[in-house]
Amino acid sequence: MLMNDDQNTVEVNSNNKAADLYPYQQRDLDKLFDRIQHRDKQVRLLYQLPTGGGKTRVFAEIAKRFIADYQQNVVVLTHRIELCNQTSNVLKKLGVNNKTINSTVKRLPKVTAATCYVAMVETLRNRIKDGIVNPATVGLVIIDEAHHNSFQKLLGKFTNAMVIGVTATPFSSNADMPMYKTYQELIVGETINDLISGGFLAKPSNWRYDVELNSLATGINGDFTISTSDALYSSPAMLELLLHAYESHSKNKKTLIFNNGIFTSRNVCKYFEDAGYAIKHLDNHTSFTERAEILQWFKKTKNAILTSVSILTTGFDEPTVQTVILNRATTSITLYHQMIGRGARRLPNKKTFSIIDMGNNTDRFGEWQAPLDWQLIFERPEAFAESLHTQTAGEAHGISPDLRAKFPNTLQLSFDIQQAYQQAIDDNQKGSTVIRESVRQHAIMCMENSNSVSEALALTDDLEKEIDWRIKQYAKCLGKVTKNYTDWLKQDYKNKLKTMVTKVMQKRNTVEPTALSA
Repeated sequence: MLMNDDQNTVEVNSNNKAADLYPYQQRDLDKLFDRIQHRDKQVRLLYQLPTGGGKTRVFAEIAKRFIADYQQNVVVLTHRIELCNQTSNVLKKLGVNNKTINSTVKRLPKVTAATCYVAMVETLRNRIKDGIVNPATVGLVIIDEAHHNSFQKLLGKFTNAMVIGVTATPFSSNADMPMYKTYQELIVGETINDLISGGFLAKPSNWRYDVELNSLATGINGDFTISTSDALYSSPAMLELLLHAYESHSKNKKTLIFNNGIFTSRNVCKYFEDAGYAIKHLDNHTSFTERAEILQWFKKTKNAILTSVSILTTGFDEPTVQTVILNRATTSITLYHQMIGRGARRLPNKKTFSIIDMGNNTDRFGEWQAPLDWQLIFERPEAFAESLHTQTAGEAHGISPDLRAKFPNTLQLSFDIQQAYQQAIDDNQKGSTVIRESVRQHAIMCMENSNSVSEALALTDDLEKEIDWRIKQYAKCLGKVTKNYTDWLKQDYKNKLKTMVTKVMQKRNTVEPTALSA
């Protein structure tokens, strides 16, 4: 049976042998070994498989098969101690003799047969420096979470070794070190959609809330800073919105909440505690003992909520998680996939899970299960990074000179949705009258600057970004509305605009545009 990433258990048969791989895993394994057999010793391959697809199980099988076929030592590199321990356990269950090289290892016993070593980068580098590990005896290096760049410093030590990197997202965390400079070829595994269709991953339900992110600043690593994230997500309005989102879509379900800062996570914990919910906070400063206790509590408590920072994205697996809340914005597609992947495990009584996005991340990256051309991203990471930057920068609003140029006969292009909404409420009118007036103004703009129905309809398409902005402002006036609802509002707005423009333009000779009504 498949062993999911980061799990420390794997199904075995009565002979204590690992069960057969799934067909897609076997296919990928055969493809990787085909490349190994037909390339020289310096071959460097990158293998992509989504979180939950069983990467640990696959590369453990790679190690087993390589030792059997080539009678050479294998080193598995990880970036966290939890991953070291989990990898070692999987290898043992497959019958692979392995040794974890940690800070307590001062010498290695002599072995007569090829074996496997599991280590973290810094620890292994020190053991090589001390002469405890001889890199010349290693024939294969496997790198887990290969998108990290901490592994680069060690690869040059293994002059006789092939290298296989494994990751769910083959996009380097460092723009100056694209993955195509380290690896010669990318092997793309099963897609998320195929894993869902095959019953290997749970099917997601997506709930999105528009959040104004203009106050967020990016740091030197390209992601949003902790300080500006804390200021936004610890505000009373955002805490209230988070609680509303939880109660609307995840109440009484086991839930993970991911935050960007410890300050926010602690505030979230207190806010939910005050509301009467069972919740605990976890971050990288939590002691090992307390962390183990909290994770055990989370595992056993049916409706538990765990709010955390920078600690549960890798090396953690709790298949019973029913909802993942992204209470943060990120520019990292790797982090985006890692966070959501924590809820994607499928169980016999869990075929679906929920994603609640509080940081416009779905708009930035697309839905988690949407197909991505990883081969193109691997080959042209600069273009992909630029597209993400453009999308992030585009979250701010402004009427561009190009848009103004398309409406030369209109003096006033802007429309203050929030002011109009407040005025409507003060006048005891329905808030929806604001949308009606906005549609009316856009219709007049299109008619003032065109001579035919087709020209006017073309102008409505040019207003798409402006319409999106107005709907976002309207949603903020309404308060707690989902992204699903605002998507419907946008489409309804566009339909009404086109209908209005068509009808009035056809009667243009007999009806003045200023007489237009909804």
